[in-house]
Amino acid sequence: MPTETIGAFQIILGAIGRFWPVWLALAIVFGASIYYRKKLGLYGQLFGTGVGIAGVLICGFWLFTAIFASTIAPFDPLAQIPVMKDALPGAVVPDGGGIYYFGGDKLARDIFSRMVYGSQIVMIIAPAATAFALMVGATLGLPAGYYGGRIDSVLSFLANLVLAFPVILLFYLLVTPGIVETGLPRWMAGLFFLFPIIFFVALFYTRFKNRPERLYPLLAITIILGGWIYAGLVFDADPLGIVRIDPNQLNIFVAVVFASSPGVFRIVRGLVMDIKTRDYIAAAQTRGETPWYIMLWEILPNARGPLIVDACLRIGYTTILLGTLGYFGLGLAPESPDWGTAIKDASRLLRSFIHPALPPTIALMSFVLGLNLLADALREQSLKD
Repeated sequence: MPTETIGAFQIILGAIGRFWPVWLALAIVFGASIYYRKKLGLYGQLFGTGVGIAGVLICGFWLFTAIFASTIAPFDPLAQIPVMKDALPGAVVPDGGGIYYFGGDKLARDIFSRMVYGSQIVMIIAPAATAFALMVGATLGLPAGYYGGRIDSVLSFLANLVLAFPVILLFYLLVTPGIVETGLPRWMAGLFFLFPIIFFVALFYTRFKNRPERLYPLLAITIILGGWIYAGLVFDADPLGIVRIDPNQLNIFVAVVFASSPGVFRIVRGLVMDIKTRDYIAAAQTRGETPWYIMLWEILPNARGPLIVDACLRIGYTTILLGTLGYFGLGLAPESPDWGTAIKDASRLLRSFIHPALPPTIALMSFVLGLNLLADALREQSLKD
């Protein structure tokens, strides 16, 4: 182990200094948000409460950390320097190679760099999977709540069937190698990734069906862009190589969408059953509007408050699930820098070295805390509206 280390004060200053792109980006975004607060709708209202400001700052910190990870991290997250195995925080790499601010792990990798790059995995999977789950749940929950009857019975039964299954066991089944080899996750991805395309096609068609000069360009953009992303994500067939996802991440992604969609479905269904009794819905029906126009352009916008709050909480739940799966060694590659895997690796030597477990644990906890604060602030604002 290296003998030369820097002091605690230097460690703190050095680690904070590495985040300079994050501080700069937060200052710009925070200043602009305060200045244009009255024009930013629900987002601008968050800056009227301390809880909202704290939530925005914490979530913004990890978002910009993921964006600028390559600038912040002093080392490659997979790089190994043998002499730095189990190095203490502040250990100096020999020959002026840099500093392991949070120490080294059992494989001599920089814990600070792995924590920083771990934020990218969370920011790629958790928000995107939650967005897909919202689209799947909304696309199925709208007709179930609006039409009722047999449609509602069938869709509710399927949703309850998935919800009745233990979540961790469900994830375990979907990401185990035996299931992956059957190609089931990729087939499920092919099904789930169709929903955003269907959603936006229906959205634009119901709104602009009598205005072809607006409708056709929007449909063309949706189909071309959606098809390009679909081919890249599902079949790894993007000719430009821009849109692609690691197979392990795809399995996790599909599992999150599959497990989260029924919960979104039930929320949307309940909101629709309440909102469809309002006077403005009756007025839209009297005007002769189609059911899907009413669902997408009258009901869904008026349900946005609870759905936004649920989305924030659901991203937090997904982050915890990712950490849990990483801790059990499921889904992601063993060398992955995600926070759950880092906690698992560090926990094996917890009695001897506690410092490798603290950074990913605090990162996971702080991000989920920020999402919960953001959800609380959004809930308060939506109740006022």
